[in-house]
Order: sequence, then structure tokens, then C-alpha cells
Amino acid sequence: MSVPSTATAAAAAAAAAAAINAAPLSDRKIPVVLLKTKSTPTDGYEEFFAAAGDGRYDPVFVPVLEHRFRSDALKQLRADIAHGGFTGSAPHAKYGAIIFTSQRAVEAFTQVVQDLQRESTAQQQQQQQQQQQQQHDMDALLPPTLPLYVVGPATARGLRALGLQCPILGEESGTGEVLAQIILDDYNGRMLQLGGGANKQREGHGGKDNKLPVLFLVGEQRRDIIPKTLQAPDLVLTGRYTAVDEVVVYETAEMQSFRHDFAAVVEGNRRVGAEQQWVVVFSPTGGKAMLETLGKGEAVAGGSSGKMAAPALEGEGFRTWIATIGPTTRDYLLKCGYVPDVCAKKPSPEGVGNGIEDFMHGFAAN
Repeated sequence: MSVPSTATAAAAAAAAAAAINAAPLSDRKIPVVLLKTKSTPTDGYEEFFAAAGDGRYDPVFVPVLEHRFRSDALKQLRADIAHGGFTGSAPHAKYGAIIFTSQRAVEAFTQVVQDLQRESTAQQQQQQQQQQQQQHDMDALLPPTLPLYVVGPATARGLRALGLQCPILGEESGTGEVLAQIILDDYNGRMLQLGGGANKQREGHGGKDNKLPVLFLVGEQRRDIIPKTLQAPDLVLTGRYTAVDEVVVYETAEMQSFRHDFAAVVEGNRRVGAEQQWVVVFSPTGGKAMLETLGKGEAVAGGSSGKMAAPALEGEGFRTWIATIGPTTRDYLLKCGYVPDVCAKKPSPEGVGNGIEDFMHGFAAN
């Protein structure tokens, strides 16, 4: 199952280019090419750049990766929710919390929850009964005692759109390392407060697990820092060991159309007279695809040093700036010999946007 997408990047780029070309030179916006899939129901990067700098930026999305939900995993998640697996009550209790570190995981969860909400509503005959029953069902199945841990504002925003009563925690963490520590402190504290019931030691867990495990919704490619931190052997004696069940809910691959779409957007911006543009890179995979699109295979192999000249990005009267979501992506580009102009201090729309704004103010001052 493919994640639904909006209009193609090429069509969006054409529309943006037409708008730029029609505007007077003094009013032309600065294209911000975001190498990511546009998040749903809203995208924080689009919102930030549409409002930043007195409206001088024009955000355009060029998806690098294609995401496919695993129908078997979503079916199991749906069953776990419907059968009381997150209620914290025996005998059906299965998990005591859910972890989200990607927008795609949030979208998978959203799809399951909305399906259950629609099903609940369809079973009612009167509008008032529909609304009351829907709210009652979801509050019971995903109760206020179930913490949802997130790594940043985008994941938090997507979950809040569901209107659940579950507490959403970790929004300011920014990294898996920080989030893991938040989970250790918060989840163990919650389990101590609850005590007994489903949180008593269960059989078949080797004596390590005296609390409900947490569910970690992930993609095929992910870091293991959170499971390693929560399941560190030295936590057993202190009672802070927390079992993590990783469930792969989506698969990822580079979009076949990315290189064509990205090249078309860059060339389109230059052709209509844009004097500068920003390209925001969100992952090493996106950085690799960007460099290869520009014909920088040697750099990807790590054979150059210093800031590479990028003929596809530069030209007379046309300049491109590169921003990265964080140090991991920045370090990958550095390893390939490309020095980005901005590295966000926080992996968020505000982190990226403020970094770009600060750079532009400094550039204008010089």
C-alpha cells in the first residue's frame, strides 16, 4: 500500500515557476526545495516558510523516498487496539505506551485509528449517538493513561490531529537519544504510580519484564538507540528495564521519479529568473540522491574535499544554498566533500527555518 501523495513534484514546480515568472523582480519569492514527502494532514515546513520572511519564501516539495504501509502490520495494530491491547487492563493488555519517531509511523497509526472511528460511527443511527459513541470507544481503547512518545513537533502535530485523550510527550526531545531518556524516566514513573494489575511481573519474560512493554512503530531502516537504551542489561537490577516491541509498519525506497523531478525543479527555478534558492536535505539518503542527481558520483564515493562546485545548482545570477535537518545529514554531506550552508540546531521546521533566516540576514549584511 502506497502512502497517498498530492500533485506530482513536477506539476507543483511548474505552478510555482509560473508564479515566480509573473511577479516583478523585486517581489519574486525565494524557492525552498524541500527534499521530503509533504506531511498530512498539515506540514509544518510548508506552514513555516509560507509565513516566514514576510512571505518571501516559496516552499516546494520533492519527495525522495516512497513509503508503503505493510498491510499485515496495520491489520495487527488494528486488532490490538480493538481488542483492548492498550487499555492497561488484564487480560487483554499488551502494551503500555507507543513510540513514534517518524511521520510515516504517525500516518500508519492515523489510518488505523480513523478506520476504527469510521466503523464506530457507521454503527450508530442518530448523529448525537454517533459522536458520543465514537468518543467513548476511542477513549476506552486508547485511554488517557496511554502515553504516546514522539521525537519532534511534526510527529506530535500529526497525533494531536486525531483528537485522542492520550498524553503526547517528548515533543522537544529532537533526537532518539534524548527521547529514550525521557521514556525511561516517564514510563517507569507511571508504572510505579499505577502498580499491580497488568503491570505485575508476567510469566515468560525471563524475569526482566515487570511492566507492560512499549510498542515502537518503525520503518525498515531505523536506528536502534531507543530499544538499546530501554533494554540495557544494567537496567534489570534497578527495575527500569523496559521491553520494546518493534513493529515495522512501512517500507521505504527511493522514488523512481526523484532525480527527474529534482532536476526539473532546479532548472525551472533558474529558467524563470530566480536569483537564489534553498535546498533542504532531510536524510543521508536524500543527500546521496541529490548529489548523484547533480552528477557528483565521485563525491558520493568520498573522493573529493572542500565545497564542491555544483554546475547544476549554480550559474550566472543564480545561486543555491543547502540546509540540512541536523548533524547526521550534515556529516554525510561533509564526508562526500560537500559543505552545507546551514545545519539546523533542532530537527524541526523552526530549527531549519530559523537557521535559513539567520543565514540570509548575515548574507544581506555582508
